[in-house]
Amino acid sequence: MSETPTVSLPRIGDQAPAINSESTHGPLTLDDYEGKWIVLFSHPADFTPVCTTEFIGFAERADDFAERNVQLIGNSVDSIFSHLAWVNAIEEKQGVKIPFPIIADLDLKVSHAYGMIHPGEGGDTAAVRAVFVIDPTRKIRAVIYYPMNAGRNIDEIVRLVDALQTADANTVSCPANWRPGDDVVVGAPRTAEALEERKADETLTKKDWYLATKSL
Repeated sequence: MSETPTVSLPRIGDQAPAINSESTHGPLTLDDYEGKWIVLFSHPADFTPVCTTEFIGFAERADDFAERNVQLIGNSVDSIFSHLAWVNAIEEKQGVKIPFPIIADLDLKVSHAYGMIHPGEGGDTAAVRAVFVIDPTRKIRAVIYYPMNAGRNIDEIVRLVDALQTADANTVSCPANWRPGDDVVVGAPRTAEALEERKADETLTKKDWYLATKSL
């Protein structure tokens, strides 16, 4: 009886596990996208209804991701031939061309390395709807898991990338429901002196001593 592979669940702040796989765009490694952000996302299976709507959704926002220096990469436990037939069917039947690569993960290496296989949800060989946002240093910056029966909100993934990039560029945080152009949150003071400076700073909108926002 074969042993069940050890399941890894990469966490925010971890280095992204290496990838060296076949894809619909040829051999693929993370090093192919040096200097780029990456959104790596898995789907349960080709030729399934919800997955098809998601791939159309990602394709329709592909230019928006590209403007943010983000490379989209799909992944599932299907063959390269299945992937190619599926994206061809989407283009023929739905009129949408899939512009990003899809990893053919028949050996489950990517799915296990990224903790995409959740046996209680999809069995031992179907990946759940996982999303990993990976920055140019190859650090994992965000992880989202969706169940089999709920499709992803592509707008939220774009918003999440915007929030991460804005926070990095300005050393700030983004509040709930933040969108580009909204005020951002500045860090709370950590000393009595910093607190007094905070009270005197008229560029901030102060809700309380620890909660202040500003426009960029």
